[in-house]
Amino acid sequence: MDRRLALVTGASAGIGAAFARIYASHGYDVALTARRADRLERMAEEIRLGHGVETLTFAADLADPDAPGLILDHLAAHGRGVDVLVNNAGYGVPGVFLESSWETHEAFLRVMLTAPTELAYRVLSGMVERRFGRIVNVASLAGLIPGSPGATLYGAVKSYLIKASQSLHLETLDKGVHVSALCPGFTYSEFHDVNDTREQISRSAPPWMWLGADEVAAAGYEAAEANRPICVPGAPNKAIAAGVKMLPDEWALALMASQGPRFRGKL
Repeated sequence: MDRRLALVTGASAGIGAAFARIYASHGYDVALTARRADRLERMAEEIRLGHGVETLTFAADLADPDAPGLILDHLAAHGRGVDVLVNNAGYGVPGVFLESSWETHEAFLRVMLTAPTELAYRVLSGMVERRFGRIVNVASLAGLIPGSPGATLYGAVKSYLIKASQSLHLETLDKGVHVSALCPGFTYSEFHDVNDTREQISRSAPPWMWLGADEVAAAGYEAAEANRPICVPGAPNKAIAAGVKMLPDEWALALMASQGPRFRGKL
């Protein structure tokens, strides 16, 4: 197969679907994975007809510890390796830490931390061997600001993805592999509908703070091609990220204590 393959997790909607379309528009075959098989098949047909590339789908729940291996085994059975990995699948668990069961937090950590790390580990050796690869970890502006009350693990996991991306970026500088962490703020997608916070967030965040999923994915694609380790799309988000760095830690934490509950860590 002459065309390279891009694997996108959480590809059935939002930023993941936008990434799949972008890579297909640049001539990549795309492998789509998410939990909803019907949505995946519709997305695959749209991309196949619109861009004339091969599409592969595999419905999986990344909370299943076996999911990363099963996804890659499915691609290998079709004779395909992964040239681009977009770790996009994700969601939020609203509420303070003890309001949810440990099982809920455990599943969250598998989807948001363990699965993207395992997928990156499993595909990286092939990228290095071929001296070409792109890994985009969809993190969040929440990973660049202090923690806030509510959605306790969300910002922590996104901060982990940013740090891991930075390290992999440095480790692969001379190996033809580009690694970037994409750190969007509020994005028009299904994210807030899934965890039932749409009304709350819409009241809290003014329209100028929002970006479209297509804008976010385009920024992520450009950052990966340019091999920039961190990409913060949108001028307001860049200003927030820069401003927080200038605040003493105790001031930043005090700010999050007073304002964090308005947003509940959903950046």
